[in-house]
Amino acid sequence: MNRSFYLSACLTAFVATAAHCQTNTSAMETKKNVSCKLTTPELQKRKATVIAELKARVLERKELSNGYAYKFEGSDENLDKLNEFIKTERKCCDFFLFQLSVEDNVIELIISGENDAKKFLKEEIDL
Repeated sequence: MNRSFYLSACLTAFVATAAHCQTNTSAMETKKNVSCKLTTPELQKRKATVIAELKARVLERKELSNGYAYKFEGSDENLDKLNEFIKTERKCCDFFLFQLSVEDNVIELIISGENDAKKFLKEEIDL
């Protein structure tokens, strides 16, 4: 078998496999439902306690195309509270994407997501 034919056959097989994998991956991807798993009373309690405390600590809030970015003072206490918030929030609102960064004594929390995640964040969480 000549080398050129062999390489061409391998490349064709690779492209076909990659296309098949991409098709299957797209079919497996599902959009997450944008709804909190907490009951209304549980959500109201969370808003009145944990979320109200974080809201009071926000230094700056910036609207993004798919969510919001929040800045906090870079204290260890704020970092601990934000970590706890993320740990619990991701269980009840698994459609959110959380990004936490610390730089120059400023903590930035970005909460984003697909579909109506931004709308839910604004109307229901109101951080």
